[in-house]
Amino acid sequence: MKKTLAALGVAGILLSGGLSRAEAQETIKVGVLHSLSGTMAISETTLKDVMLMLVEDQNKKGGLLGKKLEPVVVDPASNWPLFAEKARELLQKDKVAAVFGCWTSVSRKSVLPVFEELNGLLFYPVQYEGEESSRNVFYTGAAPNQQAIPAVEYLMSAEGGGAQRWVLLGTDYVYPRTTNKILRAFLKSKGVAEADIMENYTPFGHSDWQTIVADVKKFASAGKKTAVVSTINGDANVPFYKELANQGIKADEIPVVAFSVGEEELAGIDTAPLVGHLAAWNYFMSVDTPANKDFIKNWHAFIKNPKRVTNDPMEAHFIGFNMWVQAVQQAGTTNVDAVRQAMYGQKVKNLTGGTAEMHVNHHLSKPVLIGEIQPNGQFQVVWQTKGEVVGDAWSNFIPESAKLTADWTYPWVCGNCEKPKFGAAVPAGL
Repeated sequence: MKKTLAALGVAGILLSGGLSRAEAQETIKVGVLHSLSGTMAISETTLKDVMLMLVEDQNKKGGLLGKKLEPVVVDPASNWPLFAEKARELLQKDKVAAVFGCWTSVSRKSVLPVFEELNGLLFYPVQYEGEESSRNVFYTGAAPNQQAIPAVEYLMSAEGGGAQRWVLLGTDYVYPRTTNKILRAFLKSKGVAEADIMENYTPFGHSDWQTIVADVKKFASAGKKTAVVSTINGDANVPFYKELANQGIKADEIPVVAFSVGEEELAGIDTAPLVGHLAAWNYFMSVDTPANKDFIKNWHAFIKNPKRVTNDPMEAHFIGFNMWVQAVQQAGTTNVDAVRQAMYGQKVKNLTGGTAEMHVNHHLSKPVLIGEIQPNGQFQVVWQTKGEVVGDAWSNFIPESAKLTADWTYPWVCGNCEKPKFGAAVPAGL
């Protein structure tokens, strides 16, 4: 009895002294929250695979804090409320130290209250619409100023074809609608008239594109150079691109720039008729650097399939995971508050030859690359920034957002504070 009470006492002291239940486990558990079924499986399954590779690689290096990492994989099945349920299970039941997951913004919005309530850490690896900054999320994908705005600027330039009319096609949810709200404001700031902007939204999994593509052709027949900006997500991209080819839309006539189509999505499409259409990302598999060659070699060895491609969100997980590992090592603990503080200023070599850095607004510095689709399903980089661009949580093109900033460093912590004119920032509304 005395030995039992003594043991319980020691355990209580350890836990009350700051040793979390996650740290008391024999392994450090890492949550993987990606759709392995449903409309988003085409994009998210490979992110689950790369997370397993990253965990395996870290374990080969000796694990973390003297323990092995244990991935806990769940399938929210492209069901947005189920994302929240699975996130709660990962944090409360499985006691994971961090979660790497989500693709769509609606899935991220679904899990956000759970991570904030339970003080978990989510590493979100996909481009998104901005207009958000949570102390419990690190956004390792692109903000609009790291993808959407540079892509449109390129298409407006002489180098990009000098587009004057714009078709904004998106899946009907928060990311496309908010991104296009920002793009509309940007286009109008450049003198583009309302009549020169066409906007259309379709449900997830939409398959009948004949009428919409015909409308695009009609809109483009006004005599002005027209470009399509696509925020279509998931498997709807397959019939969309097929219909472009069916109706003979060529890149030199009506270029399409996509923000959610990468190498993985093109793997299921005959790309020959799509050569020259564009995508804007922060990474392409075709980038010729030693780091990228090593990453691809490691990926093919892990997945045991030399035909499997890599893509931008995979690099985002690579960066986010390695930053988390470094932050845990620096903090000497998996305690969320300590790791979050250690994340600021973490640097990791990206795969394109530069360095990613985590900033106090929970966004990375990233290069912006625009690539043309090639017959082999890869992208040839046709334009890129000279260096890394720091992600903006709040867009300067939306008046109510332009005055906001995000800074999560201690002692001042705020994700939607008014930018300070003198001295410290002031929380919005005060």
